[in-house]
Amino acid sequence: MSDTIHCPKCNSEFTYPDQNLMICSQCFHEWDPSEEKIETDSSLKVLDSNGNELKDGDSVIVIKDLPVKGAPKPIKAGTKVKNIHLSDGDHNISCKIDGFGSMALKSEFVRKA
Repeated sequence: MSDTIHCPKCNSEFTYPDQNLMICSQCFHEWDPSEEKIETDSSLKVLDSNGNELKDGDSVIVIKDLPVKGAPKPIKAGTKVKNIHLSDGDHNISCKIDGFGSMALKSEFVRKA
């Protein structure tokens, strides 16, 4: 059974065909095997405040003053942040800001530079 199609969601080998779809018996995910390459290409998609897609290594500009816990001053609007890294979660941008160090930002408070 080396020709078994594994589930793209949970990687289970227990899948079965149903008309033109494949169904996983473990997580009940349904997919079309002919569109599998498109589905597996889904990567993390993060949008800035203007709706532009951000990518790792982009530069962004902070659009409003952001208070920082434990810091005496906020990150000022207009601060340029270079070489961002995208991640999952609420604060989906990891970066280093001069004067503050490593920081996690929300993409809704930045725009692409």
